[in-house]
Amino acid sequence: MKLESPLQFLEDKTILVTGAAGFLAKIFVEKVLRVQPRVKKLFLLIRAEDDKSAKLRFQDEVISKELFRVLKEKLGAVKLNALISEKVVMVPGDITCEDLGVKDSFLIEQMWSQVDVVVNLAATTNFDERYDVALNVNTLGARHVMEFSKKCSNLAVLVHVSTAYVSGEREGLIHERPYRMGETLNGVSGLDIDAERRVVEERLEELRVEGASDKAITIAMKELGIERAKIYGWPNAYVFTKAMAEMTVGHLKGDMPVVTLRPTIVTSTFKEPFPGWAEGVRTVDSLALGYGTGRMTCFLGDLNGIVDLIPADMVVNSIVVAMAVHANQRSSGLYHMGSSVRNPIRYADLRDYAYHYFTVNPWVSKDGKPVRVGKMTVLKSMASFHRYMAIRYTFWLKGLEMANAVFCRSFQGTYSNLSRKIKFVMRLVELYRPYLFFKGLFDDSNTEKLRAAAMEGEVETDVFYFDPKCIDWEDYVMNTHIPGIVKYIFKRSN
Repeated sequence: MKLESPLQFLEDKTILVTGAAGFLAKIFVEKVLRVQPRVKKLFLLIRAEDDKSAKLRFQDEVISKELFRVLKEKLGAVKLNALISEKVVMVPGDITCEDLGVKDSFLIEQMWSQVDVVVNLAATTNFDERYDVALNVNTLGARHVMEFSKKCSNLAVLVHVSTAYVSGEREGLIHERPYRMGETLNGVSGLDIDAERRVVEERLEELRVEGASDKAITIAMKELGIERAKIYGWPNAYVFTKAMAEMTVGHLKGDMPVVTLRPTIVTSTFKEPFPGWAEGVRTVDSLALGYGTGRMTCFLGDLNGIVDLIPADMVVNSIVVAMAVHANQRSSGLYHMGSSVRNPIRYADLRDYAYHYFTVNPWVSKDGKPVRVGKMTVLKSMASFHRYMAIRYTFWLKGLEMANAVFCRSFQGTYSNLSRKIKFVMRLVELYRPYLFFKGLFDDSNTEKLRAAAMEGEVETDVFYFDPKCIDWEDYVMNTHIPGIVKYIFKRSN
C-alpha cells in the first residue's frame, strides 16, 4: 500500500460532498478548506428546492457553526468569504432522486466533467426511522450516487461512508469484509432491494386505501422497517438499509475505485479544529446527559461490555487518507474506523467518568439548583429491566387504571401520559438493546495498514492523525467530550 501526500492529493481536486449539512460533512469541508485552500472546488449537495434555499441552509447550518471559528480567525471574515465564493458551490438537490435531484442541467454537466472525488455522507441515522424514508435515503440514495458518479469522466475515487453496525448482532471479531448482492445473510437468502421497495410501495398504497392518518402511516412504516430488518437478521431499519447500501455500491462499482468506510459510534472532535465540537445527540451522549440532569437514574447494559467510540476528526482524517491511497487504483478498500480492538473503553468506565464529571460540574436546573448525581443503577438484563419497570411504573399505572374506573375517568389525562411515556421508553430500550449488549469487536487490520503506510511514508501524520491508541479515554471523556456535548448540544436545546 503506497501513500502519497494527502495534502498534495487534495490540491487542485474537485470534490462532490453529499449530505453537506451533516455532522461529518461539515468537519470534512472545514478540514479541507483549512489545510488545503488550494483545493480546486467543493460541490456541496444540500437538500433544498433552489439555489437560494441551499445558500441559506449552508449559511445557517454549516458556515455559521462554531466549528469554523478557527478558520475564521486564521483568515478573517473577508478572506473566508472570498475563499468560499471561489471554492464552494452549493448544489440544491436530493439523493433520493435520479441525478441527485439537481435540476440545473448546466450544473450537472459541470459536475460530470469536473468532479475528481465523490464523498457520500448523506444518510438518515435515526434507528427508529420510517422504512420508506430509510430505504429511499440510505439505500436508493447510494444507488443514485453511484449512477451519478459513473457519469463523472474524471472520477479518481468514490468514498461511501457506512457504519460498522451493518454487522448486525454478530459476536466476537468482526472482519472487514463486504456484503454482496444475493448472498445468504444470517441463514436467510433472497434479499432483493427492488423487492423491498415494492413491499414499501404496496404497504403505503394499502394504508392510503384504508384512509390511514399520517400518524398511523408513520407508525406502520416504522414497524415495517423493524419487521423487514429482523427477517434478514438486522435489528433495525437504519443498519438494514445501510447494509443494503453497501451491497448496492459493491454491485454497481465495476472498475470504479471505491472506498467503504465503516465508523463505529462517532463522538466529538478529539483535536481539530479544536477539541470537543459536537452536533446532534447520539446514543452515548443522550445517556450521559440524561444522567447528568437527573432524568436518568438507571442504565440498561453490560458494564463489562466494550463501547466502540471514535472521534469525528479521526473519521474525517481516515477518509482523506483512504481516498489518497485508492485514487486511480483498480483496488477498492473497506475500513473499520473504531477503537474496540486497539484501545477499548468499557461501559463501566463511561459510568465512572460521567459520575466524576457531574459530581464536580453539576448541571444547574432551571430553578438555579445544582443537580446532585449518584452512582447509576445498572440493570444487567432485559428481564431485570422489565422487573424494574413493573415495580416502579407498571403497578402505578394499574392503580391509575382502577382509579379511573372508580372515579369516572378523572385520572385519564395522567394515566394516558404515563402510559405513553412507558411505551416510549420500552420502544427505545428495544431499539437500543442490541448495542447496549453488543459483544462484537471490529477488526481494523485494513485501517491499520493505512496508518502504517502513513507512518512509513512520513506523510503529514500530524495533520491526518487517526490512531485511537493515542486517546486517553478518561482525559478525553471528562475534559473534552462531556464538556463539548454540554456546551454545543444540551445547553442549546434547553
